[in-house]
Amino acid sequence: MTHPQLARDLLGIFCAMQGAGTIAVDMNRTHAANPLWLHHARFHVVWQAATTVGLAIIELALLFGSGPITPLHFYLALALSALPAFGFFVALVTRGIYGGALSDPNGIRPLMIGRTLQIDLNLVAEIAVLIVLGAIVLLFRS
Repeated sequence: MTHPQLARDLLGIFCAMQGAGTIAVDMNRTHAANPLWLHHARFHVVWQAATTVGLAIIELALLFGSGPITPLHFYLALALSALPAFGFFVALVTRGIYGGALSDPNGIRPLMIGRTLQIDLNLVAEIAVLIVLGAIVLLFRS
């Protein structure tokens, strides 16, 4: 297996996990089904989740459609898979403008060895996304 093939496969796994992970994280009692959230906020989280799943399907089609992987298909799938992270960082930087917050008081607090952490797991996850995508690009180019 060549490095570009391995990079394609790893990006495909990432895209599938991103689509499935969005459903697992957002379509539950802490987000879309949270009775304490405003109905309109729940509408937006379902909208965001459906968009991310749709992007994942398109990304997988680009990566594993007919024919060999081309740089155009690879980089287009990569760019599409980075869009949710880009949106996260835009929301993070501009949250003071619209009164947003990284977490909700009635959400799940991260625990480690029985202690509540004072770190936002969304931020950790999105930084990890950028690192993983960067590593996949380096592998594709090597």
